Amino acid sequence: MDLQSTGDVAAALGGTGYLCDESLATVGFLALKMQRPLLLEGEPGTGKTALAEALAEALDLPLVRLQCYEGIDATQALYDWDFPRQILHLRALEAAGGTADVEEAEKSLYDARFLLARPVLAALQQSPAVLLVDEVDRADDEFEAFLLEVLSTYQVTIPELGTVRAATPPIVVLTSNRTRELHDALKRRCLYHWIDHPGLEREVEIVRSRAPEVAAGLARQVVEVVQQLRDRQDLQKPPGVAETLDWARALHHLGTTDLDLATAAATLGALVKYREDADRVRHALDQMLRT
Repeated sequence: MDLQSTGDVAAALGGTGYLCDESLATVGFLALKMQRPLLLEGEPGTGKTALAEALAEALDLPLVRLQCYEGIDATQALYDWDFPRQILHLRALEAAGGTADVEEAEKSLYDARFLLARPVLAALQQSPAVLLVDEVDRADDEFEAFLLEVLSTYQVTIPELGTVRAATPPIVVLTSNRTRELHDALKRRCLYHWIDHPGLEREVEIVRSRAPEVAAGLARQVVEVVQQLRDRQDLQKPPGVAETLDWARALHHLGTTDLDLATAAATLGALVKYREDADRVRHALDQMLRT
């Protein structure tokens, strides 16, 4: 699909069920046209990861996901060697009497057939593709430096095999929940966008689009409650759009068409994930739904 305007991007994403505002559609369009990585920051549950998934679906491209975590290094991102298969290969050479030339035997161990491509290398090999580097703020400084190098050249060198270079740079989306600040060098390499929680009407649209089975009246009631809860300052983890959708679907599965206190309280596990938050939300619901 050839996206020639911000409107095309918004429409293509909307076709997958992902509704975005004009500013997000604009930065997404520019990232595609300028072949620049897109760095998305925002609260958990605002749709950062879902944007990469929607882009892959809209453009009919493979989605390659690299989930970052504390202690991740280049090996988990790039490649590894299939050690069990290498051992089997050596045993097969021994059985065939072909291990006289030790140097040749060692060289044969580092053949492309024994290479295990991790997400970054897989994206370069499969490109055009969408590479999602999820929660990059969980990784450490060294990993950021590695990413910066790869995103500057879109190539990696495997000593035993040579350089793998993407003929077409992958579409790269990095997400961050801002648990720590990313380095300026990485940010400069990217186009940046902060994703906020949607407003009332847009969130209702999202629920109607992503969960069309939910009654229209119930969808609006759910969003109205969630929007009020996000304004509270005493919640450890305010509900995101993902939780809004989960709660709406949970209520629908219980046959609810009009939000009531008993059913709302019984389904809080879909909306909040901390006991303290559940107690506070239960008390708030008692006030909101009785008025």
